[in-house]
Amino acid sequence: MTVTFLGVRHHSPACARLVARTIEELRPAHVLVEGPADLNGRLDELLLGHELPVAVFSHYRDEKRAATSWAPLCDYSPEWVALTAGRAAGAEVRFIDLPAWHPAFAGRTNRYADAEARYAEATERLCRRFGVDSVDALWDRMFESAPQPASEPAPGSATHRAPESASDPAGDGLAARLDAYFDVVRGDATADEGDQARERYMASWVRAAVAAAGERPVLVVTGGFHRPALRTLVDPGGPQRSDAPVGPEEGTAPSGPDREGGWPAVPAPPEGAIGGSFLVPYSFRQLDAFAGYQSGMPSPAYYQRLWEAGPRAAGQDLVRSVVKRLRARNHPVSTAALIAAHSTASGLAALRGHPLPTRLDLLDGLAGALVTDALDEPLPWTRRGALGAGAHPVVVEMVAACSGDRVGRLHPDTPVPPLVHDVAARLTALGLDGSRAVTLELADPADLTRSQVLHRLRVLRIPGFVRVSGPTHGTDPVFTERWEPSPLAGREAALIEAGGFGASLEEAAAVALGDRARDAGTEAGALADVLFDAVVCGATRLSAQVLSTLCAGLGRAAAPGPLGRVLGTALGLWRHDRVYGVARDPLLAAAIDTAVGRVLWLVEGLHGSGAPDRDRLHALAAVRDALLRAEELLSVSREAAAAVFRRISLDAAAPADLRGAAFGLFRVLTPAAAPDGSGTGTDAGTAASAGASARAIGDPGTLGDWLAGLFSVAREELTGHSGPEPLIDVLDELVRAMTETEFLVGLPALRQAFAYFPPREREQIAARLIERRGLRGSARSLLRTTADPLLIARARELEAHVRHTLDTYGLRATS
Repeated sequence: MTVTFLGVRHHSPACARLVARTIEELRPAHVLVEGPADLNGRLDELLLGHELPVAVFSHYRDEKRAATSWAPLCDYSPEWVALTAGRAAGAEVRFIDLPAWHPAFAGRTNRYADAEARYAEATERLCRRFGVDSVDALWDRMFESAPQPASEPAPGSATHRAPESASDPAGDGLAARLDAYFDVVRGDATADEGDQARERYMASWVRAAVAAAGERPVLVVTGGFHRPALRTLVDPGGPQRSDAPVGPEEGTAPSGPDREGGWPAVPAPPEGAIGGSFLVPYSFRQLDAFAGYQSGMPSPAYYQRLWEAGPRAAGQDLVRSVVKRLRARNHPVSTAALIAAHSTASGLAALRGHPLPTRLDLLDGLAGALVTDALDEPLPWTRRGALGAGAHPVVVEMVAACSGDRVGRLHPDTPVPPLVHDVAARLTALGLDGSRAVTLELADPADLTRSQVLHRLRVLRIPGFVRVSGPTHGTDPVFTERWEPSPLAGREAALIEAGGFGASLEEAAAVALGDRARDAGTEAGALADVLFDAVVCGATRLSAQVLSTLCAGLGRAAAPGPLGRVLGTALGLWRHDRVYGVARDPLLAAAIDTAVGRVLWLVEGLHGSGAPDRDRLHALAAVRDALLRAEELLSVSREAAAAVFRRISLDAAAPADLRGAAFGLFRVLTPAAAPDGSGTGTDAGTAASAGASARAIGDPGTLGDWLAGLFSVAREELTGHSGPEPLIDVLDELVRAMTETEFLVGLPALRQAFAYFPPREREQIAARLIERRGLRGSARSLLRTTADPLLIARARELEAHVRHTLDTYGLRATS
């Protein structure tokens, strides 16, 4: 009896052809495939007649962890060919790997990601030996485009009694080269515990198949990384017994009898855990190594054509697709350039020993002919990973053409999770078919229900609608929402995947939010976001849980920024009580009170320097809103808070932006003290005078930071012109008194400060400056420049430096 082990690379056309030829030659009794064994009872579902690519999506959840993973399949996946060709040949076809929820897959989101980093050293040596840049180029040269000798020994076939006597089942030497490659790549490295558990489990299936096959052959198709270990484990002289248990010691519970029908038991999720698998549409984009898929072959559209029609047709389609995409984007591609690209690709193919130009030959040829600029990064096919942000536009289109835009489609009879049906029914009943914009009045119970449904879809990341306006964290009360339709691409897959959270939309959204809350831990800012989403989704029970966690951690928060996010969220929800009904919740009131007190405690006595801290300034703005609009909830009075801000504004050691914000908050909370400094029992002094406070800064380099703090909480201090000394007049005097060097030093911070003003208020400031100088003209035109103001300032600084240098050495021309 013969067992043939084929070690393959996932999604390789060459390996897929080898599998097909081997099945045709051997006519095996059993074909065993690396894949989730818990799907064996549903292979008919997998083979319904889908338009590939598709993937097996698996989910798992218990009290301690949640996990999801995908096992993608396309037309040229060796695993897919093993399933389809094996069944067509009359073989019994089975998956033999552990279920995706198993702890062996902890930390992985893709079954076929074989942790290539473990054997990167070996592949780097091979790349140097063959003179190629990447493992993909190495693979193409050795297997996808390499000449295939008629006869070579085949270590991929092993016989229990006489392994050395087996022959190459496909007869072309490819199996031998693959075996030699994976033997070198894995070497004597020890797999991690997860892979060892998987290999022991797969070996138990191989031994069971051997026992059931009698004298007929057995074919085993797995990733090449696992092949050497499986041969050792299945060998009778190896350390693994055929009846060695795989299950309880790996943290699983057996399902059914230990060896049902002679086959290994499929582990079941632990009691109380939830798990399952469904088919989802997949896309070439998701399969592409250039998009970051670790175990993917790059350029799936190219390899699809290579699989269907051979290298010549694949090359022609690649060039045609690149040209079409570039011309569609108005990038000129001349006939001369195409001739040059063809000549270069043909020359490279001859130089590299390829019988026909391969993918890399064509890409190099096209890049040489079409990319005329210097590149900021290496060509992407010389390495692995996603395209960088600075990729050349022509290169981007070349990669996109190779990737393709194919998206799989499931057969109509494919089972889907209950969530898919629940969402369809809800959207139909509520008139949310996704074809038109929706404006919702949140005070209307029917529209509030629609809003909650749309927010639940948003939380689950289901394409279809995008909210463009509505209540947000800490804003003025808004009782209208507007949602606009968005592309539905990927919606079916997203719904199926979201089905792992629950059977209904309400349940799925609540579970997803619960996962986010668990991941956030005690991080106040992240919990604030979860709280807002829980409330707008109508997940009231989860809202209470999140609030309890928030209140427990607010008193220990170490920075004002996250507290500001909590305060803005809680205050916004409190002010929207007419819609959501949460203002009277004592936990919500406690969160607002605790956050205000903690922010005040953290900022008083804070010393240091540096650029304005925007998160801290946003927190102070939230404190302002709470003091003005929810004072009845607070244990800190408005007068006590104003006293804190007065002390900070006069503290010369405090950061400049904090001093500016404190001054603005003091003015906002004690309007009777402004603008002439005549306090009413608060001894305002110079702290109440905007002009005096601005002059007290002294250092032009920190004036902009002080203003940034002020404007973040009280912009009207500048745009208002009342009082004996408007701040704009003081600033104008201070800026005009600066030397050119001082102005250049302070300009970036000044520019950042004025970024708080919308265009209309900037125009008011410009009009005031024109008025002060007794000039006439358009304030709007004053705001328009022909270049970046900072660029102009740097040019003036450079000119001044050149003049100074020339004067120093007596080289300045005289006239």
